[in-house]
Amino acid sequence: MRDYTGDKIRNVAVVGHGASGKTSLVDALAFVAGSSSRHGSVDDGTALTDYTPDEIARKYSINLALAYAEWQDTKINLLDTPGYPDFIGDAVAGIYAADAALIVVSGTAGVEVGTEMVWEHTVQRGIPRMFFVSMMDKEHANFERVYEDIKEHMTPKVIPIEIPIGAGPDFHGIINLFSKKCHMYKKGTKTGEYEEVDIPSEYQDRLEKYSLELIERIAETDDTLIERYLGGEEISRDEAITAMRAGMARGELYPLLCGAGTLTYGTRALLSKLVELVPQPTGRGEIAAETWGTAEPLSVSACDDAPFVAQVFKTVAEPHVGEVSFFRIYSGVIRNGDEVFNAPRNCDEKLAHLSITQGKERSEIPMLHAGDIGTVAKLKDTHTNDTLSTRDQQVVLPKIPFPEPLIVLAVAVKNRSEEDKLSTGLHRLHDEDPTFHHEYNGELGQTLIRGRGERHLQVIIERLERKFGVHAELVRPKIPYRETFRSKAEGQGKHKKQTGGRGQYGDCWIRIVPQSRGEGYEFERRIVGGAIPSKYVPAVDKGIQEAAQRGVVAGYPVVDFKVECFDGSYHQVDSSEQAFKMAGIMAFRNVAPNCRPVLLEPVLSVEVHVPGENLGDVMGDLSSRRAQILGSESDGRLTKVKAYVPEAEMYKYSTQLHSMTHGRGTFSWSFASYQQVPADVAKRIAEERAKEAEEKR
Repeated sequence: MRDYTGDKIRNVAVVGHGASGKTSLVDALAFVAGSSSRHGSVDDGTALTDYTPDEIARKYSINLALAYAEWQDTKINLLDTPGYPDFIGDAVAGIYAADAALIVVSGTAGVEVGTEMVWEHTVQRGIPRMFFVSMMDKEHANFERVYEDIKEHMTPKVIPIEIPIGAGPDFHGIINLFSKKCHMYKKGTKTGEYEEVDIPSEYQDRLEKYSLELIERIAETDDTLIERYLGGEEISRDEAITAMRAGMARGELYPLLCGAGTLTYGTRALLSKLVELVPQPTGRGEIAAETWGTAEPLSVSACDDAPFVAQVFKTVAEPHVGEVSFFRIYSGVIRNGDEVFNAPRNCDEKLAHLSITQGKERSEIPMLHAGDIGTVAKLKDTHTNDTLSTRDQQVVLPKIPFPEPLIVLAVAVKNRSEEDKLSTGLHRLHDEDPTFHHEYNGELGQTLIRGRGERHLQVIIERLERKFGVHAELVRPKIPYRETFRSKAEGQGKHKKQTGGRGQYGDCWIRIVPQSRGEGYEFERRIVGGAIPSKYVPAVDKGIQEAAQRGVVAGYPVVDFKVECFDGSYHQVDSSEQAFKMAGIMAFRNVAPNCRPVLLEPVLSVEVHVPGENLGDVMGDLSSRRAQILGSESDGRLTKVKAYVPEAEMYKYSTQLHSMTHGRGTFSWSFASYQQVPADVAKRIAEERAKEAEEKR
């Protein structure tokens, strides 16, 4: 490959809902440009950027993947992103590594939940956007319907710059609204070649309608152009393209194109528009950063002469290779074998085997310029979201805001001998996917894994087996219940034992008093007259705390209570700390049942965003989960429902919500408080807990 400087580079994130045609389009773009030697297929498992075993088996994208197309003396870096919400983290990584987004919308399905999700992330990112109506060759494809769908659900600023001739099996041409010529395709077209002809007479009215709309919208973004347009002057193609590029950069226009990736129809025009309309990295402007250690603000610009600054936006673990890091250069030049510095980790890294990536293939190159995207293997201690810079100028870029996990499940190995490998594998998979988290919960005795959905976590389990040889399964997570008291009581704990020789003697009287939720445990000494020597009182406290961990109702830790130790007795010879600890345990066991013990459960504050037509189903489902619904309110196109829901009732909620709302519903949650469990539910939990204990004996 030739050497490309920043002014000859375009970085484009290809985003959209799952199965909207993104991967087929990226494959076609690289093939038509001649940068890839084979036109692959998702259905056949040969697509350029869907090359992992799990993607081939499922026939949809799971990972962010890189490709490139060389066109019009320009290198277009294509970041193919997954479209299903479970894998939104990689889509976000692609959006933040790119300078523009190409939003692919299915010509048959129109705007779907994944389309709306990635749109919101591109809005937050503030990058220029283009739309592409894909799969125009499929049955029921309808360009006008999709155009109206985009205007209604995403933005009224979308504007077609080409329109199709025919649809479905009859799709055979595209009208270019700038040139006012028609690109006619022949069956058997391999690389998007077409014959440029005059517009068919039956399409003249549509041409006039869309051309007028296009020129008016472009002119409205520029004061000079609008004056000329209103004065009856003609606006040239070059002037229109320049104004559209500027309007895209300001978020005033979003051009809409169309085609069929599998047939390569429309790919040549799309490649040209990516070159003409997408901003080059050198024109992006300065990026805010900080100096490591001082947090002093500084600016980074895509200039070869500036100090080197790059960010790792994706990490992949490959067999026989190790970790491969995908990085975007924000300033400076890097050469194969150069050493760079990871300031937050205080680590020097050597960028050996500097490469560019075309699907699963990597090609070593001597250097990369500011604005380009590359890969490197086997960095020592650098991971996703890390900044690489120099020792002389230690820079930290803002981190990519990866979405937080939504669901929690537990994972259990099928073979105990693989438990050590489980931890290693989970750690490596988190490095690959920052939206995946894991932890071992000692109280529950489970390894908990957190992700964006069940499909997400199922992929994690499959990767554990394929990459790390860990055979595991998803199981229901246990709930960290608590217990507390509703009334006070008092009583004695007396431990007396004589075994020949020195005996054991400890005697204490305690009073248990409930405390408000969240106040925790408190021990108060109220001994008068030396009934218990001071040195033994802490042992009583220790015994009570130990007994409280084993609970009263169902064996869960007791919280939010105060103990007053107000009397007791001791023996000059037989008393000891251990004896008084046992006395404390016995006192708690004797008194606690008289304090009206109750079971507490963790309750989550949940916000659910749903379409209005699904509101009734969602509210009914929440009620069936013992939710306390706080209310609902309009939130843009959706309705936001707020509720308190017991954590135990949120099991597999993401799957149910997806089913009820056809994927359009989303939710978020946070811990709210512990609340008392209803008596019937508490009885069932206690019975289940007792059964578990019996089975362990």
